[in-house]
Amino acid sequence: MNPLRRRFLGTALGAAACLLALAAGPAGLAVAAPERVVNIYNWSDYIDPKMLDAFTRETGIKVVYDTYDTNEILETKLLAGRSGYDIVVPTGPFLQRLIKAGAFQPLDKAKLPNLKHAWPEVTARLAAYDPGNAYAVDYMWGTTGIGVNTALVRERLGPNQPLNTWDIVLRPELIAKLKDCGVTMLDSPDDIFPSVLQALGLKPDSRRVDDLDKAGEALFRIRGAVQKFHSSEYINQLANGDVCLSVGYSGDVLQARRRAREVKNDVDIAYYIPQQGALMWFDAFAIPKDAAHAAEAHAFIDFMMRPEVAAANTNFVSYANGNLAAKALVKPEILSDPGIYPDDATFRRLFTNTAYDDRTQRVVTRLWTRVRTGR
Repeated sequence: MNPLRRRFLGTALGAAACLLALAAGPAGLAVAAPERVVNIYNWSDYIDPKMLDAFTRETGIKVVYDTYDTNEILETKLLAGRSGYDIVVPTGPFLQRLIKAGAFQPLDKAKLPNLKHAWPEVTARLAAYDPGNAYAVDYMWGTTGIGVNTALVRERLGPNQPLNTWDIVLRPELIAKLKDCGVTMLDSPDDIFPSVLQALGLKPDSRRVDDLDKAGEALFRIRGAVQKFHSSEYINQLANGDVCLSVGYSGDVLQARRRAREVKNDVDIAYYIPQQGALMWFDAFAIPKDAAHAAEAHAFIDFMMRPEVAAANTNFVSYANGNLAAKALVKPEILSDPGIYPDDATFRRLFTNTAYDDRTQRVVTRLWTRVRTGR
């Protein structure tokens, strides 16, 4: 063989051997594939941790799970870009606004076969924010209503005062009687203003400044009785008997009831959907446009849409989920609770709201700031 060719072959074989050694890694071991991960940003106290563990065991995908307390925090992160998250869970109007801002990537529904279990009526209502359900999948839905410590409220309002009414919140002479035992309200004008507008007999999704001013004035009149505006602390406060009334989310109030029963502290919590109607809200899975792990995000959403997984999460957090097939697996005491799964008549009294335009948002922000600060 030609010596020059022999030297060439020797060099080539040596290079190939080096590449194989590098691929094999130290001591000839194969190099592990890059770790698969999905970064999730969700509301606090809002998933069964066992389901996260089950997802990782089955798929090998590590879950990094962070939480937030307001849609505004989530929106700020997403609009700034490079949030680092692969799945987020915005509420309806914020979902609508973020879709318009181009914050999300369309779902690849071929990767979501468990969408066949979605609840058609819930999906149809979610489409008000996400036309064609192109960007989001409902995780949980519920209502914004009234949670009460029954004994403390009855002690102050008497046995005959109806509790399933916005009157106990918006009538100054009634709410004043509860100030001493503690009143809280969600720090969420997008939930509170539609509810107050409905209670005043006005269109809950109104953009009329006069209507919003009336709602703001009604809130300002009773704000002195409100101990705190916060969107998560009231769960433990209700459960511990530290407050006696909270305007809050259905599942949060019912979580408080469950916690009180678990510690047997004789605190009886009830949740009421007001007879005037209540806001129906939706928290939906969506994938940020710049998500680094979109394939893993789709795998997680599809896993969450399994009926047994959706039911486990509902059984843990006491919220209704957007999975119709899961209803058969939900605990009877949750499925039969009208505060979680309302009957047809109550369901018809539920309303939805859409994202405010910039002008209306400025009006609502100004009014809400006045309510919260008292100035």
